[in-house]
Amino acid sequence: MDTSTASSLWDELIGTQPDPDLWVVLATMVAALAIVVPHALWRISRNAITIAHEGGHGLVALLTGRTLTGIRLHSDTSGLTVSKGKPYGIGMILTASAGYTAPPLLGLGGAALLAAGRITLLLWVATALLVAMLVMIRNAYGALTVVLTGGTFVVVSWLAGPQVQAAFAYAVVWFLLLGGVRPAFELQAKRARGGAGDSDADQLSRLTHVPAGLWLFLFHAVSLCSLIGGGRWLLEV
Repeated sequence: MDTSTASSLWDELIGTQPDPDLWVVLATMVAALAIVVPHALWRISRNAITIAHEGGHGLVALLTGRTLTGIRLHSDTSGLTVSKGKPYGIGMILTASAGYTAPPLLGLGGAALLAAGRITLLLWVATALLVAMLVMIRNAYGALTVVLTGGTFVVVSWLAGPQVQAAFAYAVVWFLLLGGVRPAFELQAKRARGGAGDSDADQLSRLTHVPAGLWLFLFHAVSLCSLIGGGRWLLEV
């Protein structure tokens, strides 16, 4: 790659792109709702939320000095992130709390980038995060899921035109914001039926001696506030 090509790519990465029309923003919101609300489609699309959920655990584990040993993604949309370090303390608490909060916070960050016109930057950052996560995947289904997701980002980033890239980026962010709300309600329903005894909220309760219900309230607050704030940014086109 020569200097001029590298400079052109850098300019494209840090530059801004024009906002899509309002109808595109609304259409991508409706499309995201269409794959989050119906149970049959959610069973499939929830895999992407699991990628963000487990990626959140893994990233925060690394940032807090823990040793990340592997991530597994399962076909039932569950996942497992394993890290080594003290089984207590702030690092473990932050790592455990990062799962349910990661998808909506990623959506909020994506909405901020789109509001600033950084469509290309968002696509490239998402691709880089998926590549980094792939290194830590420890099962075949998880690897396949991450490769397919990352491959979609690569194809759109390199081959699609600006309008398609914009529509794709807005659809992804809407999906993270809307899809980030549903898992906390699912967890609440499972706990009401006496299940999910080893959920993130219950682990956090054992770590902090704070009732699991309060941690569940935190998950709800983060996801709903992210949806409201991110949605306002996305609609300001």
